[in-house]
Formats: sequence, structure tokens, C-alpha cells
Amino acid sequence: MTKILFVCMGNICRSPTAEGIFRTMVRDASIEHLVKIDSAGTHAFHVGEAPDPRAQAAAKKRGIDISMLRARQVSKDDFRDHDLILAMDWENLALLQQTSPKQYQHKLMLLMRFATDNEEATVPDPYYGGSDGFEKVINYATDACTGLIEVVKKRALQYAA
Repeated sequence: MTKILFVCMGNICRSPTAEGIFRTMVRDASIEHLVKIDSAGTHAFHVGEAPDPRAQAAAKKRGIDISMLRARQVSKDDFRDHDLILAMDWENLALLQQTSPKQYQHKLMLLMRFATDNEEATVPDPYYGGSDGFEKVINYATDACTGLIEVVKKRALQYAA
């Protein structure tokens, strides 16, 4: 099983959006039994809260329901338990690198590393902006998750063989 963790600052905008998008892609590819997906924040600002209503609305426009997700903070066990830990931006990647034990550093990377249509390195934080920022998050995360699903499918086929 491949275990993926999406990470942003508070786990109410970008990372739950990416989680919802990727869950949909995994379900559509019929590989739910091979992939575990989660999201978390580097900070505990919103632990237990649902995703930002603007993130939920942007996702819902694309047929993705993230309303059941609840924010949580990255735990020490996450570094051990996940195969890929995908940060939304440089700041959160740096925080993950500071808290991750050395033996798990190779699992940490930016989500946009998997993008094929957008050249941006990071998914911008939409929290203090308008609804267009949440649309940008959806577009960037969809692009990156499209590349990621190909990697995960190949990995799943290798392990199934």
C-alpha cells in the first residue's frame, strides 16, 4: 500500500483540497485498496475544524466533497507511516524538514513536483484572499495530482506483480 500525506499550514485550505482531489482520482482509477490518503497541517491553528467554506465551495464546483475532513497537525508517526509527504510550499517543506527524523527526509517534497501543466513550484495559500485563490489551488492541485496518480499507479502495479 502507498501512503500519501498532503501538508499545508493549517490543514483547512490547500492540503484538504489536494486530499479530496487525489481521493477522487484514486477512486476513479479503482485503486483505493492500494492507496491511503490523508492530510495535515504543520501548525495546530485549526485542529478539529472542517475545511474553510471557500475551499469546500471551490471543491464542490468540481464535484469533490471535502466537508467531512477535519484538520489535524502532523505527528511524529506521520513521518514513519507515510511513503510520500507532500508540502504545498517552501515554508511548510522547511518546517517538515526541521521536525522529521533524518531517516524519513527522503519522503518530503513539494506537491508541485508532480505537476505537468504548471511551472510554479508551490501551491499559493489562498486564506487571506478571495475565491479566485481557491480556484487556483484547485487548478494547481489537480495538475500535480494528475502527475502523482501516474506515479502511484506504477508503484501499485510493481507491488502487485
